[in-house]
Amino acid sequence: MTAQNFAPALARVLVHEGGYANHPQDPGGATMKGVTQRVYDAYRTRRNLTKRSMASIEEADLQAIYRRQYWDAVKGDKLPAGVDYVAMDGAVHSGPSQSAKWLQRALGNVKVDDVIGEARLAAVEAHPDHDQLIALMIGRRLAFLEALRTWPVFGRGWASRVAQVKQIGQAWATGSVGPQPAFFLGGNAKATIDQAKPLPAKGPADATMPR
Repeated sequence: MTAQNFAPALARVLVHEGGYANHPQDPGGATMKGVTQRVYDAYRTRRNLTKRSMASIEEADLQAIYRRQYWDAVKGDKLPAGVDYVAMDGAVHSGPSQSAKWLQRALGNVKVDDVIGEARLAAVEAHPDHDQLIALMIGRRLAFLEALRTWPVFGRGWASRVAQVKQIGQAWATGSVGPQPAFFLGGNAKATIDQAKPLPAKGPADATMPR
């Protein structure tokens, strides 16, 4: 439905991800343009290519990795403008399954799992206000980030990134362009569920962190 949005969405994600990064408290480890060495190794192994440092990643490899592992994983081609970019940025930052859950929970009344299937796509298409849907997705994402133990270190950068992703996504949803993307220090640090703060034991009625 919006296959043409892959290139502009990727361009904005790459601004958020920056170049080479290796913060000692980033659980994702070293990255180059958002790609970790583990991801690059797996990509080259699948193609029977010799492994090499992600610091020298080629443009064709970068494009292929982002399309297959993030854009395609959240069904970017089948999502409405704005929702596609927001879902992709979330997938790059916190993993495709986590981004899928934010979208599903924002929709409400759909089964929440790791995949954006046909039923979810139909629900997105039928949603009367994609601008509002994006706001709900971003709200879920921010609550998730705030519940991570690395929030004190990267929270300022994450919050700035997420706020801009919301602005751009909502602009696309309403047929506008939105602000030019910017890089925010710390905003490129990976934010995954394994960083969740441990919850105090409360018995069977334990609350769970926002996901």
